[in-house]
Amino acid sequence: MTDSAKPRREQIYDVASRLFSERGYHATSMRDLAGELGIQGGSLYAHISGKEDLLVEIVRGASQQFDDSLFTLRELDLPADQKLREAMFRHIRVVADNMDSATVFFHEWKHLSEEPYAQVVAWRDTIDAFYRELVERGIEEGVFRADLDVRMTANLVLSAVNWTYTWYRPGGTLTPRDIAEQFAEMLLSGLRQA
Repeated sequence: MTDSAKPRREQIYDVASRLFSERGYHATSMRDLAGELGIQGGSLYAHISGKEDLLVEIVRGASQQFDDSLFTLRELDLPADQKLREAMFRHIRVVADNMDSATVFFHEWKHLSEEPYAQVVAWRDTIDAFYRELVERGIEEGVFRADLDVRMTANLVLSAVNWTYTWYRPGGTLTPRDIAEQFAEMLLSGLRQA
């Protein structure tokens, strides 16, 4: 059910995130959403323009959470390996703290229409570039091996942190920090100079 203390629009997005995450975007109808909210289907349109509007806003909100969490790392004066470790933690924390919207973001974005789809692809490119920058800096600093393929290394790191939404369960034995530390130890041991 919904948190009645929240504004109706926020309730709608929360419920849509949960239903899209559990059932998928196409398998969730506006009637399902209205039923979960305890309102008439037509009442939804006083708050949103349509189902894709919900998907666009969920995806946009998730991308903003990643941006806010990750891009401030550029300002920190840390060695590249520590920055990469912290980026992995922050990335996983965004996923862990927002499982429904993260699941929608990583899995359902492909259902967006052309313009918002292109925006997600552009955003993904900025995140990819961010992780490549971290790897490149590590090579320049002599912390990471000079023979690393920067793109492949960034893809490996991103694959590890992005796919956390598929198996992580809040309340389990591992915290987001524990997961990030274990991932970082495994990955960084292969990246570091001997």
